[in-house]
Amino acid sequence: MTIHYQIYGEGEPVVLVHGWAMHSGIWRDFAEQLAQTRRVVCVDLPGHGLSAEMPEFTLESVCEQLSRIVDSKACWIGWSLGGSVALAMAKFFPDAVSSVVLLASNPCFVENADWPGMPENQLDLFAENLCVDCESTLLRFLSLQINGLPEFKKLSKKLSAALRESRMPTAKTLQDGLAVLKQADLRPALAELRLPVAAMLGEKDTLVPVRIGEAMQAINPDLHLSVIKNAGHVPFLSHRPELIESLNEFLAQP
Repeated sequence: MTIHYQIYGEGEPVVLVHGWAMHSGIWRDFAEQLAQTRRVVCVDLPGHGLSAEMPEFTLESVCEQLSRIVDSKACWIGWSLGGSVALAMAKFFPDAVSSVVLLASNPCFVENADWPGMPENQLDLFAENLCVDCESTLLRFLSLQINGLPEFKKLSKKLSAALRESRMPTAKTLQDGLAVLKQADLRPALAELRLPVAAMLGEKDTLVPVRIGEAMQAINPDLHLSVIKNAGHVPFLSHRPELIESLNEFLAQP
């Protein structure tokens, strides 16, 4: 199958993996700035953007496809669902990964007794509404990502324009992606990870609560934690300079 990707710049490789329902175009401005010092690869997940749909969208099958686009170890930066993919890449294809950055992401999205996350019924509601009105459901999901931020209207326009820039994922791809968010528990993979790993979280993120950072550090004490003040779920759009600074600090570590 065909995985679409774009490359910016030269230098040490970084792979950017977008979140649920999006595509690699969401990274463009951020990738161009990051590419001033690095080789940045922006991928479309299967069934998203210009990548072909796959019969079964699972973390292992997605990682198998993505492993074919890199020819050396890279830092994998995953936003939201993309963070699950980045952690899974380190688990299934460690030879392709030099480090992992969980950007507004975490190893287990669903809240439970010992883990702060999203209420399971919220994901169930998204799944139900996708069957009724796919585009409106996606737009509501996007509004949650920036809820409460001063630049809500400006960011909402950016996210909506990005969503419409490429073809919409099919309902099956979207449902499969939600199933990954709902079912995947990569906490054991994070605990066993012996590569440099960072979590970069938005202080005001409504989808990935900031307190999850301490929970991740309890699992992996070596995890590098950055909290971006006043940011929501899309810090690469709303707080790009602060995020670039945090990334460069992490990537410069020996």
